[in-house]
Formats: sequence, C-alpha cells, structure tokens
Amino acid sequence: MSESDVAARYSTAQTPRPERASHWGAIIADAYFPLNLQFRDPLRFNGRLSHLGLGSVGLSRLTSEPVQYERRQSHIKEASEEKYLVTIPKASAVEFCQMGKEVRCEPGGFIIERGDEPYLFKYERPNDLFVLKVSKSDLGDRVHHPDRFCARAFDATRGSARLFTSMVVHAQKNAQGAGHLAEATLGRQLLEFLALALTDDAPSGDTAASAVRIAHLERTDRFIHAHLEDPELSPEMIAAACGISKRYLHDLYRSKNATVSQKIRDDRLMAARDQLALGVTAPMSDIAYRFGFPDQANFSRLFKARFGTTPSAYRAGERR
Repeated sequence: MSESDVAARYSTAQTPRPERASHWGAIIADAYFPLNLQFRDPLRFNGRLSHLGLGSVGLSRLTSEPVQYERRQSHIKEASEEKYLVTIPKASAVEFCQMGKEVRCEPGGFIIERGDEPYLFKYERPNDLFVLKVSKSDLGDRVHHPDRFCARAFDATRGSARLFTSMVVHAQKNAQGAGHLAEATLGRQLLEFLALALTDDAPSGDTAASAVRIAHLERTDRFIHAHLEDPELSPEMIAAACGISKRYLHDLYRSKNATVSQKIRDDRLMAARDQLALGVTAPMSDIAYRFGFPDQANFSRLFKARFGTTPSAYRAGERR
C-alpha cells in the first residue's frame, strides 16, 4: 500500500487467533514499515487500521490492544526512503524511546518518530492512534533540521498544534472520496500545519544563538515563499526585507549546505508542481514564466532533476 492508494481498511477480527499476531505485523509493515512486534496476549489480540493516501502523505487510524513496536537496524538497511511517523494518541498514553531519549506522550499531544533510526514504541492499554506518515524531504522542505523535533512530546491542547491535530482527525474521518486533487491538496495543508506547529514550539535544547539563526531562517523562508512570483526576488531584496546583511543571509543557508539561489529555485519548482497538481490548465510556458523560469526547456530539466519526472508527465499523471 503506497501513499497514493485509495482508502484501505484492515482488521484481525476475522483472522484465526493463532494467526492474528503475524497478520497484524504484516498490516503494520504495509501501512508504515517493517517492525518487530511483541503482544501482551497474542491469542486475544485484536486490531483495526484504516489508511488513506493524501498525495505524498499517508494518513491512518489505528485501534488495538496493547502492543510494543520495535524498529531495528536490520529493518533500516532495507529502507529506500527516510520517513517520519507523526503519532497522535487519543485513548491512552504511548511511550517512545529513540536516540537515547525516552518520552511519554499522553492524549492531547503528539510525537514524531524517525524511520531511519532504531526505536521502541509501546502502549500498555488499548489505544486509538492517528498517524501521519511523511517523507523526510517533504518535512525538510518546510522546517529546518526536522530531526531535532523527534522523540519529544508536543502539547496539542492549544495554539497551532491543536489546530494541526484537529485537522488530522477531521481529514481521516472525512477526506475519503474527496477526489485525487482535493486529497493531495489536503496532504500539503497538513504538512504546512505540522511545520507551523513545530516551529511555534521552539526546541528547549537549542542555544540562544541557534534559536536566533533558526528564527532568521524561518523568516527568510516565509518571505521567499510569499514572493516566488516576483521577478525581482533576490538575496539583496530578501536581506533588506528581513533586516539582516546579505553576508549573514548567505551564511544562514551555507549552514544548511545550500545557497539562497538554490532555495529560491527549489521553492519555485515546488510552487509550480503544486499548480500542476491542482489541475491548472495554463500552458506550461506560462506556469514556468510565472515562477521565474523564462526558458521552458531549462524549467523542464530542473523540474525532472528535482522530482524525477517532467512537468508534462507530472501533470498527465495527476489528471489520471
């Protein structure tokens, strides 16, 4: 089952009791990735899982008896792409351990798990979990150093975090059948609200200096995103608008092994991709020019290098 699949529902209710543990393990591997499972009572275990693809985002709801899930190094060696799981417990607390950090997340919060690092995840009482599966590249396009948010319990009872978790629950219950374009748009919106929830909650372990740099990066990112269609967008314009020197601006992006020009280009490519995903019927040359690519051939080459397919092929695939 991939993130592009239609809604799928699984249950162990009709599975013979001796086979329930292995059946649930296969369901979990299909929805998320391979894990080692331990059950309190394998023969009495029961679980249900529904999964919906929202563009590049996977959204699922999992209800089950107590289980312990372990991501081992042997599982990670076979992974083709790095993923995160954003887990929102609704019925009981979950316990999570990764990279030497141990955290307990009660209902009313959420945690983020790295799929490319070993971890232990468990709940001692029956639970109802909403889980968002996102790629590291998608989240990394929206927040800086997303790994710093892993293995932390976020308070989702207020502010943008509450709005994010409410949207996840609402989307899981109502998005099925909305149509491919609407689902993909909703997936992107969930990513944006997740990024907002994360950046609104500054990591307590950051130093004051790094927190200032992160704030500058997030402010410059927002300015770039808001001015992607401006042909005058440049490092000079960004630095002046954000109240920093051009040298400091370049230093900010150098710390991410990138350049300001690369950031502008990548954001423009993503904006053009989003227009294609929304079904915009304008000529490809118009879309390219709108986002600062006067040479359509160069736009197509850069788009394919970034997303693995040409703009025309991407639009045709979205239409199908």
